[in-house]
Amino acid sequence: MAAISNVDIWKPLIVLLVLYALIFGGFKGRALVFCIGFALLVDSSLIDTLKNFVDRRRPKQAERVRLVELAKARPEFLTLFKKPAIRYSDERDRYSSGPSFPSGHVTNNITVAIVLALFYGRWGSLYFLFAAAIGYSRIYLGAHWPSDVLATAFLAAGATFLVLALLEAFWGWAASRWAPNVYLRHPRLIGGEAA
Repeated sequence: MAAISNVDIWKPLIVLLVLYALIFGGFKGRALVFCIGFALLVDSSLIDTLKNFVDRRRPKQAERVRLVELAKARPEFLTLFKKPAIRYSDERDRYSSGPSFPSGHVTNNITVAIVLALFYGRWGSLYFLFAAAIGYSRIYLGAHWPSDVLATAFLAAGATFLVLALLEAFWGWAASRWAPNVYLRHPRLIGGEAA
């Protein structure tokens, strides 16, 4: 669970997938990367604002919970081959991380899952399984309450759909005026195939 939640472990794979989409994915791949990047940027601003406004304590800050900590390793993915440390939260954990709600991990992964589903249908929807695993891992690790994860999933979905609707509307308005030839080939930004 700690490995699933640790984004540093996954960074090399994420970079490779982004490069692949940008280089070999054509318009659809570049639009996918743009939509994910823009939605994550907007959603992270919303999450930071809400975290400071709500200021809810994490389970490990409010109660004594079991924690799983990965061993340090460079490169980061090598931590998967080392035994994690298991301990219970104590006074050190009371102020060690920010507020609990909403969850940034859940927001990011629900956002990616929605964009992938809109671009790649059933195959893209498979990412929801990974997003659900991330949500569960956040509860398992004592980083979030179950209500944080569930409420964040709905919040992230609403914010992502709104951002994507605005991007699609902006594409229709701007591309038809400033890049009519591109717009003729790609009248839709999100999930659209070449005409």
